[in-house]
Amino acid sequence: MPVVSNTSPILNLAIVNQLELLRQQFGEILIPNAVLEELKVDEERPGSQAIREAISFGWIQVQEVSNEPLAQLLKQTLDRGEAEAIALAIELKADWTLLDEREGRKVAKSLGLRVTGILGILLRAKQAGKLESLQSVVVSAEVPEGGSSVWERLDRRCAIDRFTFRIGGFMDIAIVSQHIAEEAADEHHG
Repeated sequence: MPVVSNTSPILNLAIVNQLELLRQQFGEILIPNAVLEELKVDEERPGSQAIREAISFGWIQVQEVSNEPLAQLLKQTLDRGEAEAIALAIELKADWTLLDEREGRKVAKSLGLRVTGILGILLRAKQAGKLESLQSVVVSAEVPEGGSSVWERLDRRCAIDRFTFRIGGFMDIAIVSQHIAEEAADEHHG
């Protein structure tokens, strides 16, 4: 049951102190070298310690991409981490490919891969009773100064649990986002 991840699901879950959800839902996570480099685990950044521990415990493992021509082709339209993650997922016939970026998800789905991302992982955890609410993940996490892409995405696309809340100056009104609908559709078709 191989599961391959791009950078953002790992990094964003680590930032919101929920990296363990990946292990609980998927067991072992495989990442290509490009994703390891993008994670910058040797630097002291939000989430870095949790990622280092997951790698040390062996449930996040680095695996080289064998199909370099496919990875190169994908790099023409995707960033290096996404391209290598998709190439590795195809090589391994991965059960799941963890991607958050819209273009990467679109390419992965067009190649027949089963895709989910941070929101699908959080929704699955909530449905399984591992999280009280998605809002609690956001409220309990440290918001990096000036925000970050995870907070901006949560602010734009993930108003959750039909609440209004304020995080680090962001205001969000709960709606069912297109991204959540896509995640639900992926769950039912996969």
